[in-house]
Amino acid sequence: MPRRRCGGPVDAAKWPGAPLRTWWDGGVDAIPDRVKVAVIGAGQAGLSVAFYLRRFELVADEDFVMLDRAPGPGGAWQHRWSSLRLGTAHKVNDLPGMGELGISFETADRTLPAKEVVADYYGRFEEHYRLNVHRPVDVRRITNDGVDLRIEYEDLSPQPVEELKSRGFFGRRRKTFEAAAPPPAPRGELRAQFLVNATGTWGSPFVPYYPGMGDFRGRHLHTSDFASAEDFRDENVIVVGGGTSAIGFMLELEGVASGLTWVSRRPIDWLDRQELDLEGASAAVSRQDEAARAGRALPSIVSGTGVPKNRRIAAGIDRGLLVAKPMFDRIEADRVVWSDGSEAKADAIIWATGFRPELRHLSPLRLREKAGGVTVGQGAAWHDPRIFLAGYGPQASTIGASRAGRMIARQIMAMI
Repeated sequence: MPRRRCGGPVDAAKWPGAPLRTWWDGGVDAIPDRVKVAVIGAGQAGLSVAFYLRRFELVADEDFVMLDRAPGPGGAWQHRWSSLRLGTAHKVNDLPGMGELGISFETADRTLPAKEVVADYYGRFEEHYRLNVHRPVDVRRITNDGVDLRIEYEDLSPQPVEELKSRGFFGRRRKTFEAAAPPPAPRGELRAQFLVNATGTWGSPFVPYYPGMGDFRGRHLHTSDFASAEDFRDENVIVVGGGTSAIGFMLELEGVASGLTWVSRRPIDWLDRQELDLEGASAAVSRQDEAARAGRALPSIVSGTGVPKNRRIAAGIDRGLLVAKPMFDRIEADRVVWSDGSEAKADAIIWATGFRPELRHLSPLRLREKAGGVTVGQGAAWHDPRIFLAGYGPQASTIGASRAGRMIARQIMAMI
């Protein structure tokens, strides 16, 4: 089968315990030109689908191919801040088949950064099941090509930069202060009978508009930009959002920021329990599923589940830290202002306002409805049975993604 070479060297020290791909001629194993199934994204949803495809005896790079934009294993978790630990955010459920490796997030080391644990476990998972994930590969556009789908991608691995050959009089070399422009990312394309889109939401952060945003002289940051609380030492910080990320930022910034204000568009629905119960989770999933089937924009998960009060959160509430104010009315150069005229100084505003499904590369297929979403039922796009959206809507959690992986793989196998 014809193949395209893609990729470049990976720093092994950066990914301890992660699988090393077979390298030759300076690149990763070639991407095939045509497969039965293309899986885009190697987070929880993509890995779950791939696991069940392997259970049905499909072979990676022969029957199906996996493309992932990230530099290494771990899905969106690899991009999260280093201070985040397992157990302090949403629960991470095991992928199907992880038990065969003798690993589980239930028994994982909670003293290590969550990003490192997830990257290590997902890397071992990829290696064990021989998924041959091609990365870093960014899928740019998907179009129809007869009965197939044409997938256009870019290789994001570092490319060699040619030396700038600048010469002066008489052919002698002349010094230049101009840096050589980076070479364009190599492009390629492949064709597939079926597509599993598992790109998640991390690459599509959502920030609502408020008057005066452009006049603010401080920093606007989203959850996806947060690296360390130390970046805000002795600053006045406004945290916007009503979910676990906003709460986590408040707890981390306490004692670091000189001023700390929490605002939320809606009152926080505190739950008097340590973890989200099955009933609350099921109700939120049902609302997501209803919206997905109707082609509407997906509702916020936390708005349907509430926020459980673990001991750390309860202590923060008791000492007056975790008390959210209503949303401000406008933003000025160095502060935010409420409709009653009250204000709070601001050097930085952290927008913990969530994400939207990353579906831009699917736009040529015209799947999006006027209501703002994509009509999806049982993981499949209703307007195109060749396309499956893993991790979309009710499948967005780690447990939902695992169940959806089996469901999607079975549907694909029934049509191949």
